[in-house]
Amino acid sequence: MLAMKRAVEGLAVQPEHVVVDGNRVPKWTYSAQAFVKGDQRIACISAGSIIAKVTRDQDMYALAQQFPQYQFDKHKGYPTAVHRDAIQQYGVTAHHRRSFGPVKAVLEAG
Repeated sequence: MLAMKRAVEGLAVQPEHVVVDGNRVPKWTYSAQAFVKGDQRIACISAGSIIAKVTRDQDMYALAQQFPQYQFDKHKGYPTAVHRDAIQQYGVTAHHRRSFGPVKAVLEAG
């Protein structure tokens, strides 16, 4: 919710209405509506999902160049066995999400 709020508030052009893929919207002053499975029902949410995935994949390819041992280009940061094993073997980078269970476990054991 916080990331979504920051993303919308950081737009150069403030929206008149926000549509969200999910079942709730952040607490903000914008007119907004949440749609469960919105990426399957609302064209602009679908487009946003595609853009987000392509951007994430590009970011993962860049991280793979910087940290080849983690194989980000293969799993795109998802919690595959390969990714979890790499976290156990090599530790956590500044790019890992601290709330991700396997990352949190390594940090707590650390």
